[in-house]
Amino acid sequence: MSERTAVFTTEAPAPAHVFSQGVRRGPFLQVSGQGPVDPASNSYVHEGDVKAQTLRTLQNVEAILTAGGATFDDVMMLRVYLTTRDDFAAMNEAYGEFLSSRVRSGVLPARTTVFTGLPRAEMLVEIDALAVLD
Repeated sequence: MSERTAVFTTEAPAPAHVFSQGVRRGPFLQVSGQGPVDPASNSYVHEGDVKAQTLRTLQNVEAILTAGGATFDDVMMLRVYLTTRDDFAAMNEAYGEFLSSRVRSGVLPARTTVFTGLPRAEMLVEIDALAVLD
């Protein structure tokens, strides 16, 4: 059985709580939920703009995937958490634009979208990912 290892990169925000940015075990890489935080300033960005927040959040997910040796072609599942149903269309547009430029295999990851409260009032979106590497 392979050992679990923490995945960390300065290209994504440092965890604000007690968890790893990502965890890899064997071919599995789980990326913790990411939000619209600029890794350089560790500040929440694009207040009130879910499309811009979605793009920043996906960039953070991508940075952790890269640090763990994965790409969006390795992602099996993305989970998207939104604070309101009203933001779904804008999030989905940004999500589609971002992934279409990164998924080379032509097979998009599976996705679940949930409407819920998030840890910070500035957060309109949070996204986590599960990747399986060859």
